[in-house]
Amino acid sequence: MIRYKFSKQINQEFTAILKSRVNAYFKETDLSQNGGAQMIVKSIVALSLYFGPFAFVLFSGVTNLWILFGLYLLMGLSASFIGTAVMHDALHSSYSKNKAVNYIMGISAVMLGADPNMWKFQHNVLHHTYTNIEHADEDIASRYVFRFTPNQPKRWFHRYQHIYAVLFYAMSTILWVTYRDFVKIVTYKKKGLIKSKQEFRRLYAKMVVRKIVYYSIFIGLPVLLTPLSIWIILALWATMLVVTGVLLSLIFQSAHVVPSTEFISQDSEIIEQNWTVHQIVTTSNFAMHNKVLSWFIGGLNYQVEHHLFPNICHIHYPKIAKIVQATTKEYNLPYFAEKTFFSAVWKHFKMLRDLGKKENLVTA
Repeated sequence: MIRYKFSKQINQEFTAILKSRVNAYFKETDLSQNGGAQMIVKSIVALSLYFGPFAFVLFSGVTNLWILFGLYLLMGLSASFIGTAVMHDALHSSYSKNKAVNYIMGISAVMLGADPNMWKFQHNVLHHTYTNIEHADEDIASRYVFRFTPNQPKRWFHRYQHIYAVLFYAMSTILWVTYRDFVKIVTYKKKGLIKSKQEFRRLYAKMVVRKIVYYSIFIGLPVLLTPLSIWIILALWATMLVVTGVLLSLIFQSAHVVPSTEFISQDSEIIEQNWTVHQIVTTSNFAMHNKVLSWFIGGLNYQVEHHLFPNICHIHYPKIAKIVQATTKEYNLPYFAEKTFFSAVWKHFKMLRDLGKKENLVTA
């Protein structure tokens, strides 16, 4: 993998001014850049909505399939709630100043079936560093069945990708919790993200233990404690993962794979832009005035602010957004945002359709 380097000359004044203004905001308001009581309340709500229905399934003796599938649908919604509003901040170390608290809350990833170390490699290292850069950002990797960027080869079946995308998004979390982590750890060893055989063995052993814990809880306990057949249990579990997969895919894809954002493909190591502006031109917000949506998806409708300041807890994004908007306008830089979540999703699928039909699609 090419280790891309961003320019240290271009737009450096903008970067310095933006950082100083955001730092000044926290100093003037005497606020911590991390979470606090809001995050504690949110975490309790999210975890309760996830484990509450599961406990009811285990101990109530309910066998009505409509009720059971309804409970697992709620668990799927709650899993995405935990993933975006609790786990995400914890694994970015923005949940708390205390490393131990971030670690403990990051364990919520295990309860969703994901390995936190593999997530950090893919999301924190590759996606956040090399956003929308071909062959570096795995979030836009084509995986053959998709053409996510104009730089990827177009195949005949891509003309239908805007139709079958939801099916693959639905399967994404199932693949994530079953085998993808095992593939990723080998990939990251080859890419040099995992430095030694000793580190590889240690991470692999932890991952295996975490998967065993996850499957023991969410498959093993229902088998042992409920009268349900294994096939019903697997169907319920898959339903939960499908809901989570669709929601997470739409939230993240609608922030990067849309017509307004830029996609970078090059052979040289030097990116002719600084990192800060690169994040701005490759990322888009949505539904910035929807406080309810923002609460439930961990402020990820403010993706621009998250990419610029991943070390700041999402509860601060609405205030920071005003600073970012004013500064980008001052320096004549773009600031992409869709008014609603629906319009962002619509633009994402429209782009999938256009990428499937047009060989040379110009974006941004």
